[in-house]
Amino acid sequence: MAKKKENEIEIDKLKFEKEEQEKGNFIIAGVDEVGRGPLAGPVCVCAVIMPFDDLIEGIDDSKKISEKKRNMIAEVIKEKAISYSIQMVDENTIDEINILEATKLCMKKAIEGLTIKPDVVLVDAIGKLDVDVPIRGIIKGDMQSYSIGAASILAKVTRDNYMVKISKKYPEYGFEKHKGYGTKAHIEVLKEIGPCEYHRLSYLKFLDENK
Repeated sequence: MAKKKENEIEIDKLKFEKEEQEKGNFIIAGVDEVGRGPLAGPVCVCAVIMPFDDLIEGIDDSKKISEKKRNMIAEVIKEKAISYSIQMVDENTIDEINILEATKLCMKKAIEGLTIKPDVVLVDAIGKLDVDVPIRGIIKGDMQSYSIGAASILAKVTRDNYMVKISKKYPEYGFEKHKGYGTKAHIEVLKEIGPCEYHRLSYLKFLDENK
């Protein structure tokens, strides 16, 4: 079987967008989050409305793209997007209301931050949000939907840049390397010197267990 051309792969990722257009929903936003799992830092969400007549090559699940390529694609997405909104909810709120509710809150803020109200919102995995537009949850949406994939890239680039920024204030934790995720090196530093203001205390119960 012959390999698909790059453009054919991109067209496949418009499957859900085309289904919505057939229903009369032409302004389609993609939404995705980055940062539900880390021990430190915010959860970050992007909502983006992309044009479909000028596709960007290489849009995919942000975790599958190299950092260099991600950064390049993110700039193109910003240039071509009809509207985009990037929001973050901090570690204190995550501790207070839990990560799922913090993610939903962040998604709500991102959707409401768009300058154009979408007819429908395609969201990675989550199917219900407290917004006044229809939501369609798509499992592994960042891999299957062009709009969600674009949101995934912008969210990850934004959060990664933020973690690099705070690493300058707390260089001992190595945030610029692991972006707050629970790597072996990160956990070893936590056990040695404890958390800083950017850590999610609700994620660090294992520190108490090891005392």
